[in-house]
Amino acid sequence: MSFLNLEGKTFLITGLANKKSVAWHVARTLKEQGAKVVYSVRSAARKESVAALTGDDPVYVCDFENPSDIDALAAQAAAHAPFAGLLHSVAWANYAEGMKPFHETKRADFLQAATISAFSLVELARAFKPHLTDDASVVALGISSQVTAENYGYMSPIKAALESCARFLAKSFSKDTRVRFNTVNAGPLKTSASAGIPGYMDNYLYAEKMTMRKQALKTQEVADVAVFLLSERSSGVNAQGVTVNAGMDINYFDAEIVRLASRPE
Repeated sequence: MSFLNLEGKTFLITGLANKKSVAWHVARTLKEQGAKVVYSVRSAARKESVAALTGDDPVYVCDFENPSDIDALAAQAAAHAPFAGLLHSVAWANYAEGMKPFHETKRADFLQAATISAFSLVELARAFKPHLTDDASVVALGISSQVTAENYGYMSPIKAALESCARFLAKSFSKDTRVRFNTVNAGPLKTSASAGIPGYMDNYLYAEKMTMRKQALKTQEVADVAVFLLSERSSGVNAQGVTVNAGMDINYFDAEIVRLASRPE
């Protein structure tokens, strides 16, 4: 038995987009540890595009904006139950009109993004509750600290809502199970999803300078923490947001950053 004891256990991985996805790194690592993986993707086209990655593993289509899709996913995936864990790696926001000040956020855009990116965790947990082991682990991907990045727009408070949902789910499920809920709150990463955020690369390069090691965060580093949280070795961790950002959020007064910010133009 390996330290993580994942051999033969089955996990649902949502939100797979391509080989840059955190979801893919988590799935690959789980499989390296002997686990079985079931995927959900957002569309039939996405299912086709990731076929080379998923191979013979089961892949189901689920649009997290539609509650009926989530219920259907649970019904279809039940054939592979019980699940020892779920990874919620789904987020979406409508930036079609460009980035705006937060106070100009449209209600429809905010509610749509909140439904897909935060409340879907509640719906996923509810739909899969009958198919989870009693000590299963649910992990959602959040963001590092309570950021107010202008070019992330209204997704920052929605990600905060995702973390809050995880905590309340942990309490709710504790009434009759030992299922745990946690979030991995990552610093900026090079993923296809982040590439769609206006000005993201500037923030990514800035974040690299803010890390204590002066080296950008790697997607695999985030995935490793998620895999640990999905394993039984994290049994004492529940209702937590685990920050993975190489110390970026507490390195405000790094000498190099202060010098660069203070130098005359």
